[in-house]
Amino acid sequence: MFDERVRRDHQLDSVEDSAAWSSSYTPQPWKPEYKGQANLHVFEDWCGSSTADLDKNMHYPLYPHSRTTVKKLAVSPQWTNYGLRIFGYLHPYADGEFVFALSSDDNSEFWLSTDDSPLKLQLLALVGKTGTEWTAPGEFEKYASQTSRPVRLSAQKRYFFEVIHKQNDRGTDHVEVAWQLLDRDFRFMVIESNHISLYVNESALLLSDVAHIPQTAASHQHAPTKQHSAAADMLGKDPRDTLYQVPLINSKFLQGVLPDCSYQPSYTIKDFPLLRYQGLQFVCVYIVSLFYLHSYCFLQKSVQDEEEDEFDNEAFQREKEIRPEQMDNGLFPDYGDDYDDYAQRRRRKLFSLTMQKTNNMPTNNSNTRLLVDELQRRQRKDSVPQPDPEPQTAGEPLQSVPTQASKHPQLLLQNRTELKLEGPVKKWSDTEGEEEQAGKEDEVHNRAVNRKHIGEDERDSLWGPGTDLEGTDDEDLTPAPVFDTEVNWSQTFQVNHLDLQAQRSDWIDLHCNVSGNLLLHSSDALPMVKAFMDQLNEKNHGRFTLVRVVNVVKRVDGVQGSRYLLELELKDVDGQLLRLSHYIYTLIRYSRRRSKEFGFQRSKPQLVLCNPVGFRWNPVATVHFIVPVKNQARWVQQLIADMEQLFRETRDTNFNLIITDFNSTDMDVRKALQKSSLPSRYEYVKLGGNFERSAGLQAGVDLISDDHSIVFLCDLHIYFPPSIIDTIRKHCVEGYMAFAPIVLRLDCGATPLEARGYWEVNGFGLLGIYKSDLDTVGGMNTREFTDRWGGEDWELLDRILQAGLEVERIYLRNFFHHYHSKRGMWNRQMSPRHR
Repeated sequence: MFDERVRRDHQLDSVEDSAAWSSSYTPQPWKPEYKGQANLHVFEDWCGSSTADLDKNMHYPLYPHSRTTVKKLAVSPQWTNYGLRIFGYLHPYADGEFVFALSSDDNSEFWLSTDDSPLKLQLLALVGKTGTEWTAPGEFEKYASQTSRPVRLSAQKRYFFEVIHKQNDRGTDHVEVAWQLLDRDFRFMVIESNHISLYVNESALLLSDVAHIPQTAASHQHAPTKQHSAAADMLGKDPRDTLYQVPLINSKFLQGVLPDCSYQPSYTIKDFPLLRYQGLQFVCVYIVSLFYLHSYCFLQKSVQDEEEDEFDNEAFQREKEIRPEQMDNGLFPDYGDDYDDYAQRRRRKLFSLTMQKTNNMPTNNSNTRLLVDELQRRQRKDSVPQPDPEPQTAGEPLQSVPTQASKHPQLLLQNRTELKLEGPVKKWSDTEGEEEQAGKEDEVHNRAVNRKHIGEDERDSLWGPGTDLEGTDDEDLTPAPVFDTEVNWSQTFQVNHLDLQAQRSDWIDLHCNVSGNLLLHSSDALPMVKAFMDQLNEKNHGRFTLVRVVNVVKRVDGVQGSRYLLELELKDVDGQLLRLSHYIYTLIRYSRRRSKEFGFQRSKPQLVLCNPVGFRWNPVATVHFIVPVKNQARWVQQLIADMEQLFRETRDTNFNLIITDFNSTDMDVRKALQKSSLPSRYEYVKLGGNFERSAGLQAGVDLISDDHSIVFLCDLHIYFPPSIIDTIRKHCVEGYMAFAPIVLRLDCGATPLEARGYWEVNGFGLLGIYKSDLDTVGGMNTREFTDRWGGEDWELLDRILQAGLEVERIYLRNFFHHYHSKRGMWNRQMSPRHR
C-alpha cells in the first residue's frame, strides 16, 4: 500500500489545487490478457456539464452505478446526465514524441502518467472547465487546450492513463482520445484496442469491493467543505442545529413548576371512519419560531399608478389584463424515485378536499364533510367566545389559527388577484418569421409578446408564415409592418404590505412545495417563555438565568388551548450552560360569574399555563432506523458511513440501525456492517424473494423487543443532520404523537452543501413512532402492499389518525433526500434498447 502526499497538477493553466490530499491505492498485478480493453466506470443520473460537477457526486469515484470495460478510447453511449471514468494502461506502438488530442460533449479531461504508477498523473488535455464548452465528434482544434504538448514515450513501457467525461441532457454525447507521432503521422488517430489494457479485472468483484480502485490526482474523494449557498439560507449556522450537544436540565427542577392539566386536543379524529388516503387532509404544519421561509405559492395584487395622459386607460386595462397562471406541474418534478415516488401519485386525484373548489365533487367528499362538521361541532359545543387576540401591527403574523379542517391554505390560490397594468402600450405582431430574423437580440422583445395573450382574431389580422395567400397579387406580398412595444420606464405602482404568515393557515398545502414552516411571531413566543421562566425561578429560588430562546414550536388549538415546545438555553447558579426542551400547555378556561340582570354568565376566557399530564418526551429513548434494501450497494455503503458519522458526532449510544436485506447480490451487507464502527448499534435480517417495502419494515419492527423505543421508518437515500436522533425523540410522544418530518428532495446534481430542490409535502414514508403505538394501529399493511410500493405510508397514516394520535409535521433543517432514479433498481427490468 502506497501513501503519498500529492497535489493536482493543472499544467495547462498553471492553476494548482492549494489543498493537499492523501492518495492511497493497492498495486494490481498486470497480465497480458488484459490488453484490448480499458476499465470504464459509469456514474448515472447526475446533472451538470463539467468535470467539477462530477466531483460533487457523493459516490464518485469509488461507487459507480456500473463497472464495465471499453475496447477503444472513443465512447458514445447515447444517453444523458452521466459521468464516465475510463482508466487503464496505454501501450505506445513506437518510441518517440506523441501529441494527444481530446474531443467531447460536454467537458472532459485526459490524464497520463510518466510511467505505470497512478501517482504520477499529469493533465495533458481538456475540453473546458465551466460546463459550457463542447466539440463535435472528431473536432480536435476548437480549443487550444484540446491538444497536449509533445510527450516522449517508449514502446517497451506501459503508461497509466485516465479519461474523465461529463455529459448533460443536451447534444450528442461522445468522448474520444486520439494521438499522433510527431514527424511520422500526418493526422490524429483514435487510440484503438491494441494500444490499451485493463488496470484491473473487476468481473468477479462485488460493487462493494473498492480497495482496488485507484484514487489519483484526476479522481479522488473530496472532503466536503462547508460553504454558504445563496440558494439555501438554512445551510447557515443556526443554534438549533447544535442544541442537542448542550446537557439537559435535570427533570427534578421541572416538577411542580406548572399545575397539571389533562391534554385533550380538539383536532384529533379518534374512531372516525376514513376513506383510503383521506388522512392526508387532516394533517397540519406546526408553527415554528426563527425558521427561514424560502417562498410561498400565491400571487399578490399590485396596481400600477394611472397615467394622466390621453390614453383610454379603461380600454387599455381590459386589453392588458393577465390571467393568473395555473399551478405549473414543474413545481412537482417527477424524480422517478422508488417507493417514495409521490409525483406519480399526485396525478391520481386522491385529494378530494383540497380540490373541491376547482374540480367536480369527488365521491368521498361527503365523508370528509362529516368529519369536518364533527370537528366544528366540537368547537361549537360550549358556545363560548374565543380569547381576544392581542393588537397586531401591520405585517404581524396571526397569533392564533383556527383548526377547522375546511380552512385549507390552497383556497388562497383560488383567490389570486389579477395584475392590472396601466400605461400606454401599442400592439404588434409576433409572427414567427420576424422572430427568427430578430435572433437573440429580440429575446426580451419576444417574451413581452408572449405575455400579451393576443386573441385569435387579432393574430389572423397579422399574417405570417403559413398564411393563405390565395387570391392575392404581387403588391399584397409586401410583409406587414412590425411594431416595437413602447416601454413606459417612468411607470409607478401601488402596493400594500404583504405578510405571508398572516395569509397562511396551519393546514398543509398539498399543492405548494416551496414554503417552509409557519413563522411564530416573537410577540406570541416571548410572553410564554417569560411566564414559564418566572414560574421556574419561583419554584427553584432564582436558580436559572435565561441565556437565549433557541426555538419555540406551537400547535394551535382554538378550542382547548395551544401546545408549545420551549427550547431554551439556561445558565444555573454554578455557571453551567443547560438546555430546556419542554412541552407546556395554554389551557383555555372560562369562569362563571353572576349578573343581576341575566343570572350566570360566562366571562372572558383566560389562558392558563399548565403541564399537560402524560405529554412528555423521553430524552433517552432508543431510536431504531429501519431500512429495507435490495441490490443497492453504493447506497447501503453510504448509509452505513452516514450512521458511523452520526455516532462520531453525537456519541449517542441509544440508536440502532436495522437493515432488512432482500437477498442482495451486489454486496455482502452483513459483512459491511461487521466491518463498520457500529458493532453494537446494528441488526441485520436477510429475507428472500422480491423487494417488499412493507414486509421489510415490519420484519425490522419485529426485531425490536422494547415496546417503549422509537421506530423510525426510513429510506435508503437520506442525508441526516447530526441532530436527527434528538429531533425524533422530541417529536415522538408515546400514546399521543408520531413524527413525520418533511424532507427536502434534492434536484439532480444538487448536494447537501449546495441544496436545491423541493419539500416533499405529500410523503409520509419517513415516520417516527413508538413501537407500542405502531403495534396498536396494526403495524405495516403487508397483506395489500406486497411487491409494489406507493401508498403504504398514506394507508398507515389513516390508521394512526383513527387511533387518536397526532402526527407532527415539521419542515426539517438539513434533512435531504438524495436524487436518484429507478434505473436498475429492485424489480425493474432493462429494455433491449435504451433510446
